[in-house]
Amino acid sequence: MSLLELFCHVDDFWLSFAKEWKQTLLHSGQIKRLRSGHLAESEIMTILIHFHQSHYRDFKAFYIGHVLSHLRADFPGLVSYSRFVQGIPSVLVPLAAYLESCRGRCNGLSFVDSTKLVVCHNRRIQHHRVFAGLAERGKDSVDWFYGFKLHLVINDEGEMLACRLTPGNVDDRRLVPQLAQRLFGKLIGDKGYLSKHLVAWLLEQGVELLTPIKRSMKPRLVRLNDKLLLRKRVLIETINDQLKNVSQIEHSRHRSPANFLVNVLAGLLAYCHQPKKPSLQVTPEVLTLVGC
Repeated sequence: MSLLELFCHVDDFWLSFAKEWKQTLLHSGQIKRLRSGHLAESEIMTILIHFHQSHYRDFKAFYIGHVLSHLRADFPGLVSYSRFVQGIPSVLVPLAAYLESCRGRCNGLSFVDSTKLVVCHNRRIQHHRVFAGLAERGKDSVDWFYGFKLHLVINDEGEMLACRLTPGNVDDRRLVPQLAQRLFGKLIGDKGYLSKHLVAWLLEQGVELLTPIKRSMKPRLVRLNDKLLLRKRVLIETINDQLKNVSQIEHSRHRSPANFLVNVLAGLLAYCHQPKKPSLQVTPEVLTLVGC
């Protein structure tokens, strides 16, 4: 997606969302008056998402070296880097609403997983202040970490269906009832989602949870189709890797919780607009065959 196409898509959403949202803020007393800045909110959102589509690893280098140098014709009202950073928290709610509008459609085959978002090295946990009271220590299959967890559900086409952000010590299974509200068919997860109560609850909602078993558990009979589907769980792990290493949703340079949230949302939106997403390329006939 080109920069122009991205801006048109963002601006169309903003025009439909802004009026009602700002009227709600005025009626609730959260703001007293509406003042327009040099950059429209849709322009700020576009620049933030475009950063995650670029090859830059640092937003300051991207804004000063690319936006101010090469995109002045596209954004005539550009401001200095420090002024732009001050306006980033103002688009937190619009970005969250925009991400909801970009959500994919459930096809009957879904994958769930969580990935850690580390905010600092373990040796600096005691001195970390930006996320004090928000981030927590958690443990994944590799090591302990300090930060947050991003819980993600995708379909077989690599489209995002739902996501949640929690402190790092939250059990993955706690978020499944929220993530699976609009799902049907089969939901595939890793061993971290093993739970008899969760399986029973999801079956009542019309969702069958498939997970591998631990070595210490008794062997159980598994349908061949389900066994093959469990091998396709690498799809969501590939997407988590892209979100971290391409969309840059994880780094340790945050100076504000609000800007951290904006960075994660913009990275997810950059992935949603990615023209070629990892997918299984499963036809509707195959979905019917495996019982989805």
